[in-house]
Amino acid sequence: MSREEFGACIEACYKCAAACDRCAAACLQEDDVKTMARCIATDADCAEICRTAAALMGRSSEFAQQACKLCAQICKACAEECAKHKAQHCQDCAQACTRCADECGKMAA
Repeated sequence: MSREEFGACIEACYKCAAACDRCAAACLQEDDVKTMARCIATDADCAEICRTAAALMGRSSEFAQQACKLCAQICKACAEECAKHKAQHCQDCAQACTRCADECGKMAA
């Protein structure tokens, strides 16, 4: 596949990574940071795999499809974790992760 064919997924990955970064940073400012530990950890994992998957797609790497499969799994886990929290940054992150999981799922198929 060419980079153009990956366009929507690359965009979703970068938007998700940015949302995860914002969420983790905001979680660190919450009064009870300990309750946000899993959210912060999944945000960090999700942002990392999203950037990696986007980079592999951007280079039309032979491993892009595999990266997208893993990215979809991690995005789903992050969306589920963030959805548990009422904070707007968590809800926004959950939405971005769900969209990215959907796009990566299509690319991995």
